[in-house]
Amino acid sequence: MRQNPLHAARAPGSTFHAGVVALALAAVALTACGDGKAAAQNPGDRPVSVGFLVAAAEPVVLTQELSGRTSAILVAEVRPQVSGVVKARYFTEGGLVRAGQTLYQIDPATYQAAYDSARAGLAQAEAARDSARLKAERFATLAESGAVSKQDNDDAQSAFRQATANVAAQKAAVDAARINLNFTRVPAPISGRIGKSTVTPGALVTAAQPEALATVQKLDMVYVDLTQSSNDLMKLRRQFANGQLDQAATAEVTLILEDGTEYPIKGRLAFSDVTVDPGTGSVTLRAVFPNPDGQLLPGMYVRARLASGVAGQAFLVPQTAVTRDAKGAASVLVVGPDGKAQTRPVTADQTKGDRWVVTAGLKPGDRIIVEGLQSVRPGAQVNAQPAGKTPARAAAAKR
Repeated sequence: MRQNPLHAARAPGSTFHAGVVALALAAVALTACGDGKAAAQNPGDRPVSVGFLVAAAEPVVLTQELSGRTSAILVAEVRPQVSGVVKARYFTEGGLVRAGQTLYQIDPATYQAAYDSARAGLAQAEAARDSARLKAERFATLAESGAVSKQDNDDAQSAFRQATANVAAQKAAVDAARINLNFTRVPAPISGRIGKSTVTPGALVTAAQPEALATVQKLDMVYVDLTQSSNDLMKLRRQFANGQLDQAATAEVTLILEDGTEYPIKGRLAFSDVTVDPGTGSVTLRAVFPNPDGQLLPGMYVRARLASGVAGQAFLVPQTAVTRDAKGAASVLVVGPDGKAQTRPVTADQTKGDRWVVTAGLKPGDRIIVEGLQSVRPGAQVNAQPAGKTPARAAAAKR
C-alpha cells in the first residue's frame, strides 16, 4: 500500500533527521552573523582619538623643599654671678621681660657689708697716703739743705708711693665689692619671652652653677635651620657651572608648618654653611622669618620651600601625561610626524603645582598627548585634536 508523503514526513526517523538539518543550518547562520559582527568590531588601523598640548618652553623657577627646625634668634640663660639665698622673684613665667629688668633678688646683706668695709679701707688708705705725701714733701725740702740724710728722704718718698699704691688697691676692692653687691640683683640679659623658673624664693644659688635660673628667648624673629644633602648641593653647583640653570633672583623662603598650612609671612635665606656634617652627609642652610605674633616656637619641625635655580628652557607638562617605568625613568607620548603615537623619554625631576617640570627630552612644538592615554599605545595611529576638543571630551561637556 502506498504511503502518503505527509504521513512519511511525520514518521519518527524523518522527524529526527529534519531537526538535525535545521539546527545545523541555524548554527551556520549564527556563525556567519558572528563573523560579520567581529569583522565590524575589529578596529584594525582605525585612528584613536587623542587630545594634545603643544610644548612651549619658558623660564621656570625650580624649587626645593627642605626640612628643618626653628630656633630663637637670641637665647640667654640667666645664671647667678654670686652665691646667696634668693629673696624674691620679679617676673611671671612665660611673660615678656625687658633687658636690664630685675628678675631675682639675692640676699645682699653680706655683700653690702663687704662693700661698706671696702669703702672704709679706702678711706684709711687715703688718709695714710695724705700723711705720707706731706712727710715726703718736707723731707725733700730738708734734704736739699742737708737737714736730713739722703736715706731718710728716700724712705719718706718710698712710703708715699706705697701709700698711693694702697689707695689704688683699696679702690679696686671697693669696685669689686660694689660689683658683687650689684650682682645680687639678677637682671634680664636680653629682651624677650622668659620660660619657667628653676628656683623659688628661699633657694640657695651659687656662682657659676650649671643649672640656669631661667631662659630668655627673643622670638620676634626666628631662625629656621634646614638640611640639604651634599649630593644635591653639588648637583646644583654643576648645573650652574654648565649653564643648565641660572641663579635665582630671590632668596625668598616659604615655610610650611607641621599641620601642612603655609606660614603667611615669607622669610629670606641668610646663609649656607660651608661644612658637611660627617654623620648625615648634609649641609645646613639658615633662613630668617619674622614672627610678630609668636606663632613660631623654638624647636618646631617645619618644611621650607625655596628657589634653587631658574631653568631657562623648561616645559610644564600635566602630571597625568608623564609615566614612569619600573626604574623610575619618565616618558611622555607625543604625536609623531606620521600621525602615530611615539614614546619620548624626558627628564622630570620635580613638580610645579599640578605639572611636571620637564628640563630635557622635549622641544618647542612637540604635540604631547594628554587625553585618551588609556586607549593609545606607542606606534598606534591617532586622530589628534587640541586638548578639550576630542569627541569624548566634547560629549562629556555636552552632558
